Amino acid sequence: MQSQPLPKFHGVAPALVTPMLADRSIDWKGLEKLVNHVSQGGVDYLVVQGTTGESATTTADEKKKIVATIKESNAKQLPIVYGLGGNNTESLISQIKTTDFTGIDAILSVCPYYNKPSARGVIAHYQAVADACPVPVIMYNIPGRTGINMSAETVLTLSEHKNIIGIKEASCIIEQCMEIAFHKPEDFLLISGDDVQAVPIISIGGVGVMSVIANAFPNQFTTMIHAALAGDFKGAQKSLAAFLTIDPFLYEEGNPVGVKKILALKGLMSGQVRMPLAEGSDDLGKKLEQIIQQVKLSN
Repeated sequence: MQSQPLPKFHGVAPALVTPMLADRSIDWKGLEKLVNHVSQGGVDYLVVQGTTGESATTTADEKKKIVATIKESNAKQLPIVYGLGGNNTESLISQIKTTDFTGIDAILSVCPYYNKPSARGVIAHYQAVADACPVPVIMYNIPGRTGINMSAETVLTLSEHKNIIGIKEASCIIEQCMEIAFHKPEDFLLISGDDVQAVPIISIGGVGVMSVIANAFPNQFTTMIHAALAGDFKGAQKSLAAFLTIDPFLYEEGNPVGVKKILALKGLMSGQVRMPLAEGSDDLGKKLEQIIQQVKLSN
């Protein structure tokens, strides 16, 4: 385990799930338990209300209470990154202006989805958001959800903005990540948005990962990422095989369905999700239980 704290937004940040009760209301005690679980597991910072937190189906009032609950439960005072994005630029800026950023260290802002803007549109969007935001902005490229891929050229153009400090890269295009890593400003953060690509991305200059699986196995996953950041890629490789084995099953029925199923198996919360997602099937639970035993994931 890392003995000295890493620089801010380096290392592992679980994209925290939002625990829910059987009636699909938020399980506030479960959320407190989850924050303690990942903190004790050694993670470096927290991502709140990202995709894995089911941000698309939580209300504005719930989001405020989620942030407040996490801040109150954050005994280690880990940095907090808050998911705040959208495909209506003016509406997003209005939302930023009415958000209380006390205790929030940065926002994670997804590339505008559905509209399919041009590169010029994406650049204009992020520049406007960064100009309006009182805390740093981390961009989020996830073409599988947004329908467009932010090119390395677009990312590098935006990296010149003083309030855009990094990107969560979930394109899974390693050559694109390499191009960003090799040409970005020194202090611009390249963060993996894919658990199993995190070690390779660190090897080319990435600083860590915003993770789904770290919700369930924070200690083992963080140990692997810290080893990679310390240059021990042989050590990291040993752990990576286990996560590579389980990774496809996390998304077989949608995200965060799989990781919530694991958390339910571990007794930390129910596996409930909000519609239109459906709770993980018994069949998925059996597969995950077998794989966890097979690859010896325990914490």
